[in-house]
Amino acid sequence: MAAIFDDLKGQSIFITGGGSGIGAALTEAFLRQGAKVAFCQRSDATPFCDAMEKSTGNRPLFLPCDISVTDQLQLTLSTAAKVHGPITVLVNNAANDKRHDTLTTDEALWDWSMAVNLKSYFFACQSVLPGMKAAGGGSIINFSSISFMMADAGYASYITANAGIVGMTRTLAREFGPDRIRVNAVAPGWVMTDKQKDMWVTPEGLARHLERQCIPDPIQPEDMTGVVLFLASQGSRMMTSQTLILDGGYISG
Repeated sequence: MAAIFDDLKGQSIFITGGGSGIGAALTEAFLRQGAKVAFCQRSDATPFCDAMEKSTGNRPLFLPCDISVTDQLQLTLSTAAKVHGPITVLVNNAANDKRHDTLTTDEALWDWSMAVNLKSYFFACQSVLPGMKAAGGGSIINFSSISFMMADAGYASYITANAGIVGMTRTLAREFGPDRIRVNAVAPGWVMTDKQKDMWVTPEGLARHLERQCIPDPIQPEDMTGVVLFLASQGSRMMTSQTLILDGGYISG
């Protein structure tokens, strides 16, 4: 059974990309804690919200948004705060690991990737920090990736952004620690989301990857939820400026 964190009940939670993949697992996990969950994504998530309400008895608030457009993102976060109260837990989860060749990458592709994978994280943090300060504290959880730790190739902009997320996490943790705002990062390994299985996973590639993990099981979106709930709760009251690696031991393997 999943752990219950009583302090998360009634909390105002916001998750970017919360209707699919890892984000959908996180939305469901927070709903089951009794939290007030809002999330954004570009595609319609009404069927997902219907399913969540039926299975958990707690309906999330879906707000359509392109996170690469800062004005849209800020308005979305403001709307969520008006409906649910000041956001006290922000999960920056949405990302796009579009593959690209370094020698043919143009400025437009680079700028788009940075806007989605790094800029949006910063401005989402900026948007919720005043409310967290007024509330006496909060928790920001930024999803990075082990991609920048493993000398991978084929998507340099995404890897660069994920290294930047860790740096941003540490500086914001230092700056806003006096306000009791904790900022941590989570760096997953290869998580078997529907998108990954549709676009990148092959039996041979997965087998090679699992051989390097200490735990030889595919990582599922649900495997991210326990750590994120812990980081959001007062159970991690004195934890900040950290990057937690959830990769089945791939980096150490």
